[in-house]
Amino acid sequence: MSSSGLNGKVALITGGTKGIGLAVAQRLAKDGALVAVNYGSDKKAADEVVHHIGADRCIAIQADAGSVAGVAKIVEETVKKYGRIDILIANAGVLPMKTLESTTEEDFDKTFALNVKGPYFLIQKAVPHMKEGSHVVTISSSLCHSTAVTPPYLLYNSTKGAIEQMTRVLAKDLGSKKILVNCVAPGPTATELFMRGKSEQIISMIANQSPMQRLGQPDEIADVIAFVSSDQNRWMSGQLCMVNGAAFPS
Repeated sequence: MSSSGLNGKVALITGGTKGIGLAVAQRLAKDGALVAVNYGSDKKAADEVVHHIGADRCIAIQADAGSVAGVAKIVEETVKKYGRIDILIANAGVLPMKTLESTTEEDFDKTFALNVKGPYFLIQKAVPHMKEGSHVVTISSSLCHSTAVTPPYLLYNSTKGAIEQMTRVLAKDLGSKKILVNCVAPGPTATELFMRGKSEQIISMIANQSPMQRLGQPDEIADVIAFVSSDQNRWMSGQLCMVNGAAFPS
């Protein structure tokens, strides 16, 4: 096992069966954590995660991470299995490409439900089961800090801006309970969600925004999240960690 301070910890990850969430689940499990992964509808992917990590060290929980009832179920089943939560990763999200003109009320409500309301109430439900020294990690996007962001990211960036403010204030709110709260903001990362609908030309153009001339990989984001949520981080809270290969300045 790793000496990273994750051995025996209980980690709950929403959206934990694909992309960055999957990489985080695998990394934390590799470092000795007991893992609960939430998923929306793809049971096959969830079963594969449990099989890969091991049914004795991983459970998959189907629930809508954008509803209060859904996040309550996720927390309840995690605590029923493991007795507590040490690490909470509010990762589930959706990336709609919507300009102001193209956004419908349904688009707005669905996106804010999964990207903002879900994390907000997930944390609310989980905190009673988290002890001193526990960690909450939220997920934003480096696009919130890019001057080159394009209009179709309007709705998505609006939700991630909310997440960053939520993180800053929650760090104050939960600091009295000695719970640390931080936000990780990946840059362009080679996940299925990111690649969807983009041409090779567009992907290449985005990759070249980094001086390293490539996209990030999910496991590279997971490495940072693993540190932020481990016992090696005892004092950093309320902070935004930009993980983007210098694609965008902070």
